[in-house]
Amino acid sequence: MPLHALALVLLAALLHAAWNLGAKKAGGDHHFVLAGALAAALLWLPLVAPAAWEMLPRWSALAWTMALASALLHLVYFRTLLLGYRVSDLNIVYPVARGSGPAISALAALALLDEQLGLAGGLGLAAVIAGIVLMAAGPALWKPGDAAAKRRRWLGILWGSATGLTIAGYTVADGYSVKVLQLSPLLLYYMSNLLLVPFGLPAVLRERAGFLPALRRQWPYVLMMAVLSPLAYVLVLYALQLAPLSRVAPARELSMLVAALAGGKLLGEGERGWRLVGAALIAGGVIALSVV
Repeated sequence: MPLHALALVLLAALLHAAWNLGAKKAGGDHHFVLAGALAAALLWLPLVAPAAWEMLPRWSALAWTMALASALLHLVYFRTLLLGYRVSDLNIVYPVARGSGPAISALAALALLDEQLGLAGGLGLAAVIAGIVLMAAGPALWKPGDAAAKRRRWLGILWGSATGLTIAGYTVADGYSVKVLQLSPLLLYYMSNLLLVPFGLPAVLRERAGFLPALRRQWPYVLMMAVLSPLAYVLVLYALQLAPLSRVAPARELSMLVAALAGGKLLGEGERGWRLVGAALIAGGVIALSVV
């Protein structure tokens, strides 16, 4: 992986961990998702407008189809992730989601985009997966203990895995859009975010009385997500134009180094030692993937 592509992924990982920490603290739901999408549409419009004016008239039907698919996958992703954060810990949901998704994405890239991984890349991917398991499970999963805590952990693994499937879906779809269709990463993200709004609106309209109270409580985290989430993902999409998806997707998991520390220190979630060991495995795996 070129160093400048790796640098983009590392910065994206830090930004991604930061907004996920905010989302966990917000305890958001479908109101949070719609507010974040609307805020992102407004905040990023001045930057996107010139490119949209020039490029959108030339978008093919396939390009619009891929943007629509990305919007639907991102909507399911946000809702699944936030539900996981409401029923379990960030230190469980986040590594399972962030690890299983890119692992599936890397395997899909090998099958669908004709990429090659090699021995070092394969070992690196295996280390990333092993680190995820250690961070999410740890010794508490199989030791006798509090039944409610075990249930909370299993729920985190369940919803984290479901979130990972959506991550794999939008990563492969958007990777195809920027690598094969040569769409602008920034414009692709903006349009998929804009298309997300009408799909997210019905759930909010059914509970419209709760939207403004939720926004008053959560607005700092809404702004955090509206700024950091698009920026982090657009950096990844630009990295995908410079390096294979099977390298970029697992490298994003360096965000879990930040999450392992933040979950234990800022949110009071335990087992930081085990999770740091898992995060170190992930970091080693990323290094192996980045040098091949």
